[in-house]
Amino acid sequence: MKKSIANATKFNYTKITGDMMNDGLFKNIDSVEIEKILKSLNARKVSFKKDMTILSNLSNTYEIGIILSGKASLIRIDYNGVRSIVSELTTNELFGGCFSDYMTDEMSVISNSDCEILFVEYNLLLGQGRRKVPSQEQLIQNIIDILVKKINSYNRRIEILNKRSIRDKLLEYFHILKMEQKSNTIYIPFSYTTLAEYLSIDRSAMMRELKNLKDENIIMTNNRKVTLILR
Repeated sequence: MKKSIANATKFNYTKITGDMMNDGLFKNIDSVEIEKILKSLNARKVSFKKDMTILSNLSNTYEIGIILSGKASLIRIDYNGVRSIVSELTTNELFGGCFSDYMTDEMSVISNSDCEILFVEYNLLLGQGRRKVPSQEQLIQNIIDILVKKINSYNRRIEILNKRSIRDKLLEYFHILKMEQKSNTIYIPFSYTTLAEYLSIDRSAMMRELKNLKDENIIMTNNRKVTLILR
């Protein structure tokens, strides 16, 4: 993977998206207060190209990263060099070593597309060494809300990984996407190689099972579009 932290800039609060204002990091915070908060947290925006390493060792970071745009993956490489995806990260989601003490030295964050990441200093967020900006408490509550959603996402993935067969893992994952996308025709948000890593299964075996599901008229596929027929 390429590694870069080029194009770091001070964050311009006027670039905040509607999603971040309405249901994300800055929910219920007045736009005038946002600039004060960002300054108090030494906020900086960093741009990454696809396949760049955003963080190579979570245990070494003193910052929280928030995805402003684009997508990334939290990955783990074990002692055998096997790469697995721990979590997919999209707009408004958070990452950083402060959120986990589980093998953080083996975890990295990799960009899946061009992304913009907002970094803020963790100790300043907690108000260590200086007085908090009043709206900072709302920011902390918003972060907690985002983390709760992520925990629910982890729980759904545990349900998938608890399935014994590749078929059951695929169908459970498709069912979750069906509920999220509210349609029997779903779109897999990443490549089949990444899907195999996310489900912790062999890609070749997964592709054979997908063919079986198609042959049995359980699903139809068109690239990453999947239609559930009997689910």
